[in-house]
Amino acid sequence: MTRTLALVESPAQLLNLLEWALGERDGAPDPARCEVAVLLPRDATTRHQLGVMAELARAEGIRVGLHDIRRVPAGFPRALAALAPKLAGAGRLVIGDPFSGLIQWLLPLARTRNLVLVDDGTATLELSRELLAGRPLVRWHRTGSAPAAAARAARRITPGHGRQLEVFSCLTADLRLPPGGIASANTYSWARQRYGPPQVRPGVDVIGTSLVETGLIDPERYVREIISLADEVNAERYFAHRREDPDKLRLIAEYAELEVVRPELPLELELLKGPVAETLVSMPSTVLHTLPLVLAGTGVEITVCGDVTDWLQPDASERATAFLEEVIRK
Repeated sequence: MTRTLALVESPAQLLNLLEWALGERDGAPDPARCEVAVLLPRDATTRHQLGVMAELARAEGIRVGLHDIRRVPAGFPRALAALAPKLAGAGRLVIGDPFSGLIQWLLPLARTRNLVLVDDGTATLELSRELLAGRPLVRWHRTGSAPAAAARAARRITPGHGRQLEVFSCLTADLRLPPGGIASANTYSWARQRYGPPQVRPGVDVIGTSLVETGLIDPERYVREIISLADEVNAERYFAHRREDPDKLRLIAEYAELEVVRPELPLELELLKGPVAETLVSMPSTVLHTLPLVLAGTGVEITVCGDVTDWLQPDASERATAFLEEVIRK
């Protein structure tokens, strides 16, 4: 039976790996033959969430190794020494983010031609477009010339000539892949069985975004808009994105008079644990696609806050604007 190695860098990617390995679908792998290498980021919140998710995966019989590849000076050579033989020996490689520079650097070390992408939602919208056009895999909010590794990754991921690609996604209805690519649906069946259904309470919660931290929205403008939104919808809580700056969140708590919640788990699991407000108002993000699946049948209404493209910095690229508009439309 095929031995699977997964490379993930975020809690959402690890959640989607669990859905791919353990959810109700045809062709699910043997969890005992799955190994996950978590490539730890620098920020403390994401590292903490990944630690919690790693324990969940281990409880399900999946082996998980944490690789401090970025924070520790010797982390990269140590991780490379540990991962190189695993990459070379894997019969199937699962990746969480094809746009990651680190993943793109590690891809050539894998000999397998069987590749699975367990995306975290909206990255798939861009991936399918770039693969179909034969372009390098560069994140939608990046500018400048593409590195050589991004072009190599696109060629390696594109199916054909003996290469297999499965994209495990919550966006399969609109997903177009090059010939030979396979799309399989992520319905979040494992998460719903493991945690749901949640207690639903009256009220409104706001779901935040990291668009400020990626440099696309001015922090002051974002805080002003959240204050206005909270007043308009009479919101009570603000669920912070794991990358949101603590100083920005303090301003939101003080001036918008919101309870700021920093989840220990990906938001999909946090809300399934409950309690959850009967109305969720979200910034443009992946959760606009995942939460309707996760909270199906609960009666929770999920809406987008509106068009935030007017909030963007004057130097934001046209590609960034077009991408956000597409996220809202889906």
